[in-house]
Amino acid sequence: MGIRAIERAMNVLQELNLQPINTIAQLHARTKLPKPTLVRILKTLEDAGYVENDAREGGYRVSALVTSLSSGFHKGPLVVEAGRAWAVAITRKHKWPTAIALPDYDGVIIRFSTVPDSPVSPFHSTVNRRLNLLTRGMGLAYFAFLEGEDAELITDVLRRSDDPENALSHHPAELARLVRKVRANGYATRSSLVEPRNSNTIAVPIISKSGKVLASLGLTYFTSAFSSEQEACARYAPVLKSAASAIADDLERLSSSISIEADNSTIV
Repeated sequence: MGIRAIERAMNVLQELNLQPINTIAQLHARTKLPKPTLVRILKTLEDAGYVENDAREGGYRVSALVTSLSSGFHKGPLVVEAGRAWAVAITRKHKWPTAIALPDYDGVIIRFSTVPDSPVSPFHSTVNRRLNLLTRGMGLAYFAFLEGEDAELITDVLRRSDDPENALSHHPAELARLVRKVRANGYATRSSLVEPRNSNTIAVPIISKSGKVLASLGLTYFTSAFSSEQEACARYAPVLKSAASAIADDLERLSSSISIEADNSTIV
């Protein structure tokens, strides 16, 4: 069993990382934590040096010290290495932020994002943000392309969850219809029932040459920039599909190169 106080503090820290400035009211709306609890958590994080109370801006922001929390992380999955340049290229051409998410038990977690390169990002940061599989574009783009036992196992895990965003797992017929729709389209979008509603994400699966879904590639945009979701999908889904295919090609080359280097290193 986890320590609830630590879970709450980490949740607040993640939320703080998504926007340059956060008020108590905004954090309360997003985390659902009582305001007195938020005040105590923020004061603790401020005393530890991870959060700053900016009176001029009227809210809280993360401090530079938070960068030290990632200094020990060195793992760079090959699919991220293969997709990095393609994600950056999409953002440079179309301006919207693009991200790569990898599976993480009953969700996906963003491991690379071009938010710093985008002039029109709805978010301050998204790296290491965890997303649900059934309501979030990047989660659904991964889940819908799972096969056989993998799909059954994850669905069973979701059914055991009390997270409202996993509620569809209790309605097999509706879930099956959604999966068929995503597979037919080749992409997924964020559910209109979840926040934030001023933006949306279009995401596609990154599938290996062997046919296994490895990750998802997503682009996030402000909904006010388009007359409809269909218009945005018609413009960007083909771009994402083409990039995902190219990432799969580059991933195969990277994997082959690493295998050759490993074989050569064993030769004395």
